[in-house]
Amino acid sequence: MAQEHGKQQRKIIHIDMDAFYASVEQRDFPEYRGKPLVVGGLPEGRGGVVATASYEARKFGVRSAMPSKQALKLCPHALFVRPRFAAYKEVSQKIREIFSRYTDLIEPLSLDEAYLDVTADKLNIGSAIEVAHQIKQAIKDELQLTASAGVSVNKFVAKIASDLKKPDGLTFIGPSSIEKFIENLPVDKFYGVGKVTADKMKKQGLFTGADLKALSKEDMVSRFGKAGGFYFDIVRGVDDRPVQPHRETKSVGAEDTFPYDLTTAEEMYAELEKIAKTVNERLLRYQLKGRTVTLKIKYSDFKQITRSQSFTEGDNDANFIADTAKRLLDATDLENSSVRLLGITLSNFYPPEIRTKTSSEQLDLFDQQI
Repeated sequence: MAQEHGKQQRKIIHIDMDAFYASVEQRDFPEYRGKPLVVGGLPEGRGGVVATASYEARKFGVRSAMPSKQALKLCPHALFVRPRFAAYKEVSQKIREIFSRYTDLIEPLSLDEAYLDVTADKLNIGSAIEVAHQIKQAIKDELQLTASAGVSVNKFVAKIASDLKKPDGLTFIGPSSIEKFIENLPVDKFYGVGKVTADKMKKQGLFTGADLKALSKEDMVSRFGKAGGFYFDIVRGVDDRPVQPHRETKSVGAEDTFPYDLTTAEEMYAELEKIAKTVNERLLRYQLKGRTVTLKIKYSDFKQITRSQSFTEGDNDANFIADTAKRLLDATDLENSSVRLLGITLSNFYPPEIRTKTSSEQLDLFDQQI
């Protein structure tokens, strides 16, 4: 593996909670334990989507982001419950408190996963594998939940490793094993390679990391654009991205996926007002004013569009945000449309100084941008 001489080898852990939302529900409600459980929109509603499925439900093919009606067909005896995000956030905070016993270099990716840099852990344990084991045990003992961990020298490999032995797994991929591991890895298992890109790679005869490694950097970039440079490095085990407890806040937003599709402008206006209030609260928290308002619309057929409007002066007023989003909505063709998701994002901040957020202020994937 490519390694810079004189540079200390990092110790990176990726922690990923196992079926997090469903596991919290099964912990809190004994009647759900051992049964196929689906957390998300209810199947009798319009446009319900699976947020998380328990491992019992996954055996029947139920997966996240799947329409709830499809999940019900796959597993007719599944139990469906609506998400309790307040409960999940409370548990997530306790998990991060456990992380902080070992390191301050914590980069949350969502409520249920995070990167940790334990190159110099607080307790001087020295072994990243032992730190990961202790974190997993603390989560199990204190919160009655399981987590899977990946341990390696960079974020890319640690992220993939955490998924290899789920649930309740711990996988270490050492420096001498990385290149061979990546060479044998199917392209659709690469973190950062989505389905569209993976399909494109396969059509070009690129099925594994070894196939990608045979390409020059110039060829990789010509085929896949800027991301090609990243792929060129990672197939050689090179990923110097740091674990970032502080990230630049370039946008602040919120969005909501509805338990049923919205079909009238009145319904959409009402939801935009709620979302605008959430965005307003977050802007005030970070003392930011945005000059660009972006509306995101996802239809029932999963087609997605965005519309933006920019202003000379920045603003963070809830009414201003809602009114702008409504105008953007009015400018789209909604006739005979069913809307599954709406979102509002503010960016292009004024004043231009960008605030940063600490790891404890990170929001989950369902909160979306910030």
